[in-house]
Amino acid sequence: MIQHFLDYIAIEKKYSDKTVRAYRDDLRDFCLFFGWSPSDFDPSKVDEGDVRRWLVSMMDEQGHSPRSVRRRLSALRSFYRFLLRTGIVKKDVTLLVTAPKMDKPLPVFFKPSEMAEEAILEKAADDFPSLRDNLIIQMLYQTGMRQAEMLGLTDEDVRLEAAEIRVFGKRKKERIIPIGEKLIAMIRDYLSARSEITAGCGTFFVRENREKQIVPMNKDTLYAIVRSRMGEVSTLKKHSPHVLRHTFATTMLDNGADIRTIQQLLGHASLAATQIYTHTTFEQIQKAYKAAHPRAKHNNNS
Repeated sequence: MIQHFLDYIAIEKKYSDKTVRAYRDDLRDFCLFFGWSPSDFDPSKVDEGDVRRWLVSMMDEQGHSPRSVRRRLSALRSFYRFLLRTGIVKKDVTLLVTAPKMDKPLPVFFKPSEMAEEAILEKAADDFPSLRDNLIIQMLYQTGMRQAEMLGLTDEDVRLEAAEIRVFGKRKKERIIPIGEKLIAMIRDYLSARSEITAGCGTFFVRENREKQIVPMNKDTLYAIVRSRMGEVSTLKKHSPHVLRHTFATTMLDNGADIRTIQQLLGHASLAATQIYTHTTFEQIQKAYKAAHPRAKHNNNS
């Protein structure tokens, strides 16, 4: 029965050999959990409670991650859909079984010491690339805008007299982000240097291509700038524009900003998307407490 299913997904569904082997191993583990060999499997002897016990065993006794358990449940569900379609069973016992929730990874962010101006700004910022790269790092850090939002900026979006930047986020939703005096000064220096090499090409940030032409900044160049500059000062494995966005949100929260204000600045449609930063800060609080309080449980305690 199981072999018929494996033949079906291999031949008719054209699943890869790797996927077929994974399904085979998952179904074999399911059978062995109940003391059967794959050839002895009897679907009539399985109910929803049995499937749930299998999931609990993988989580609690075998130490599988939620991702691994969800993948194995997906294999069993595919198998039961096959059994239902071929008339071997009249009920899909996996239908009402809820898969374990995936743990959302906490966002990573740069440390305050890594974001210090003396650490990330080139001291000899007297040429156009240096002025531009300094501005990119600071604008991402001080506004929290997305990479795509930065690439879409035009000169009209950067309103220095009003001390604000207009960005268009997901689904072209417009929002206004305030900026400070230091960032305004950096923008003026950048625009002055840019005017010496180009009259403009439609976007705020520009680059020089292989033909020495001035063209709009692209995603690869922006990522390379952030990776290079932040890689010099940070021990994180990931150096990307999105990490700077996380750093902006965490910095705002750590310095007393209201969570709803951060939501508006980031352009999140839902507050739930912003609340993940509160978990990051609480994790920092926990670490500080465990390190400092004499009654806290330390890692080196028995």
